Amino acid sequence: MTTRVGVEVSIAIADAVKLSNADVVAAYPITPQTHIVEHLAELVANGELDAEYIPVESEHSAMSACVGAAAAGARTFTATAGQGLELMHEVLYIPSAMQLPMVMAVANRALSSPLSVWGDHSDLVAVRDTGWIQIVVENGQQAVDNVICGFRIAEDKRVLLPVMVHLDGFYLTHVIEPITFPEQIDVDKFLPPNSYPFPLNPDKPVAMGDFGPPFIYTEAKWMQEVNLRASRKVILECWNKFGKAFGRQYLPVEKYHSDGASVLLLTMGCFSETAMVAIDELKAKGNDIGQIRLRLWRPFPFEELRQAVKDADVLIVLDRAISFGGPGGVVASEVKAALYEQDKKPKVVSFVAGLGGRDITVSGFKEIIQRGIEIARTGSENEYEIYGVRE
Repeated sequence: MTTRVGVEVSIAIADAVKLSNADVVAAYPITPQTHIVEHLAELVANGELDAEYIPVESEHSAMSACVGAAAAGARTFTATAGQGLELMHEVLYIPSAMQLPMVMAVANRALSSPLSVWGDHSDLVAVRDTGWIQIVVENGQQAVDNVICGFRIAEDKRVLLPVMVHLDGFYLTHVIEPITFPEQIDVDKFLPPNSYPFPLNPDKPVAMGDFGPPFIYTEAKWMQEVNLRASRKVILECWNKFGKAFGRQYLPVEKYHSDGASVLLLTMGCFSETAMVAIDELKAKGNDIGQIRLRLWRPFPFEELRQAVKDADVLIVLDRAISFGGPGGVVASEVKAALYEQDKKPKVVSFVAGLGGRDITVSGFKEIIQRGIEIARTGSENEYEIYGVRE
């Protein structure tokens, strides 16, 4: 049995945390994440969620509290956005390095300055190298599903890593969508109780996060890298089992009319659904065009990406964040690196668009695609192009 209702996506995420039987929630409110943790506070206060809600004075403190809770063996959740994610940036490296499982919903938001509460992927790419598993969703249903999957992945004893679930601020957080909620009994079957193998115990005190001198630091970081890359297998297992249990399947790279297409558009996040409309309309007019979407940002899906683009001539990559003084788009640079040693690879064209919450319409995606094809054919003196800049 499932229940399908119209609900604000932020509220749905909180309900997914409730379905997951979280033990501890520590969070600080920041737009556009606030509704998630407000609703969780209500669920705890009303007795609907048997959890400890820790009100803190900052996002730095929120992540610090989550570190302690996860180390004690509690199923732990938090949420943040933009500048809040940056304020907790210092602490993000700790749970990934110390193998502390937790889930964090990130309502992606542009970074200052100028101040913006609107969504882009500046915060998403800024935390790329903190060692977390990063999953990107396109709609509320995917957010609910991947919060539940996030706990299972994080707590798997072969992984024991923190998981970020990225969703676009305002474009998703504050909209009402039809969402299918699984029954509690089915979630309980899919998501076993957390049994963290190294919980803190006052009767058996241990030291954690000790000083790492040069003779051991490199080895510690390498083992962290090995662990994050190895998590890919568990992520795929989890998504496969989720698909069998609930009928919705997720993949590291998801395709849309891409098989055999000579021109591909690569997107990430909720703008992907707008791009699908543009793809449909262009295909209806006889254009040889398809789309691929990145679902898994870390660990990066190298092989899946290579397979998805192996027959294409042109790959247009849309970034919603800019790497100042660098190659333009962070996603585009990752894609180029992934394809560098391939004998046959498409011409990669990088576009940066949608910064600070600026919309990209269906016609805008068509313009980006047509301009990308033109650049691939004639070349360009620029490393990348920013779409929609007012001269």
